[in-house]
Amino acid sequence: MELFQQIINSINDALWGYVMIFALIACALYFTVRTRFAQFRLIGDMFRQLFASGRSADEQKGKKRISSFQAFAVSLASHVGVGNLAGVASAVSIGGPGAVFWMWVIALLGAANSFIENTLAQLYKTRNKDSFVGGPAYYMTRGLKCRPMAVLFCVLTVLTFGFAYNTVQSNTLCAAMENAFGINHVYMGMAITIATLIVIFGGIQRIAKVSALIVPFMALGYLALALYVVGANITVIPDVIATIFKSAFGFEQAFGGTVGAAMTQGIKRGLFSNEAGEGSAPNAAATADVSHPVKQGLIQMLGVFTDTLVICSCTALIILVSGLPLDGSLDGVMLTQEALSVEIGHAGRVFVAVAIFFFAFSSIIGNYYYGEANIAFFSKKRWAMIAYRLTVGAMVMFGAVTTLQTVWSLADLTMALMTLCNLVAIVLLGRRVIVLLDDYMRQRRAGKDPVFRLEEVKNKIPTDGIECW
Repeated sequence: MELFQQIINSINDALWGYVMIFALIACALYFTVRTRFAQFRLIGDMFRQLFASGRSADEQKGKKRISSFQAFAVSLASHVGVGNLAGVASAVSIGGPGAVFWMWVIALLGAANSFIENTLAQLYKTRNKDSFVGGPAYYMTRGLKCRPMAVLFCVLTVLTFGFAYNTVQSNTLCAAMENAFGINHVYMGMAITIATLIVIFGGIQRIAKVSALIVPFMALGYLALALYVVGANITVIPDVIATIFKSAFGFEQAFGGTVGAAMTQGIKRGLFSNEAGEGSAPNAAATADVSHPVKQGLIQMLGVFTDTLVICSCTALIILVSGLPLDGSLDGVMLTQEALSVEIGHAGRVFVAVAIFFFAFSSIIGNYYYGEANIAFFSKKRWAMIAYRLTVGAMVMFGAVTTLQTVWSLADLTMALMTLCNLVAIVLLGRRVIVLLDDYMRQRRAGKDPVFRLEEVKNKIPTDGIECW
């Protein structure tokens, strides 16, 4: 196991030291320019589309459909998880306060990657029994006509979300519960494994309903507590913000981080948390029943902002105002718990444990669905899906009883490989989204509610492989 850990760490150092940072930032800058800074200039449209995303017309007629808000909630359920509490803590502990700045950068720029991938997922979605289904594997096959690439991505998605990420979620959940209540990892692992199997055997309809209920509640509750802590320490917040910026560029290393560590940890943990460009959210975005692919692309960008700029920032500020040493003596969720306990006593540990339960459990079921969408790409046979669901349960249990370093190392490796595969695809297909965005804006300027009609763009992009429009 030790040799395996060393090999994984060496590969991760090479990938995250050079390849991943360049690829993520280069693609983000490219799409930011190509969409004419859509993540900033269309923020009003993002909220309008989200608030208008009630039940679809088909659902109102009695047909089962996933609304754009439900699809958003499923993807946000995966975004908003232990990365917001434990991942941020690890990034700050290793990379110093400057890691927070690089989290902000990858969210602000990476939202453009998110827009491209989620709009593509809508464009190339296909009909399933009770909903639509799609994602990178589908736009790689239908758009790029490259099935081998799609197969590779499916395998990486199942390994990353169904297995590796869910070990991180369950490991952190169990650590938080033990730190707050003294519950043994084995017993907690068994409980969440059983709960996971009950939900995921209910399919996407149950997952969407559970996510739509849990996500707003848990996000608002944690945000309210964070705002209380920030408000109670408002006089030191300017100094904390200044420290974040200084540390990001090496002007102040009082907390032990370096510029390289700050950038690497910020971008790595930022991507783990918001998943912009990773190819995960498109699996949920494709399920939505909307009138124009761009609408769901806009809505999904809000998930990136909510996750990193709001929730991750709250965690970082809680830790930094606490005054706890960032010397590695505390890491992961325990650092967040101890930081809150400085402000509100033992209740802080309890609150984080409860928040982690909701964050991690909703992420587990959201992560599961990303794998399910890709298993369905391989096979429609019932036994394949049952085998996948049982394996997800087993990995949840494995994560509960293994070490923190092991689960994070596995997640970093599979995340990097999956993201690189998806970035290649969206760069090759990105021009088609620009055409769709122009069509959307043309209708918006005419005062219309944009509706996508394939004949309007058939002379601008290839239309073979587009099924649902």
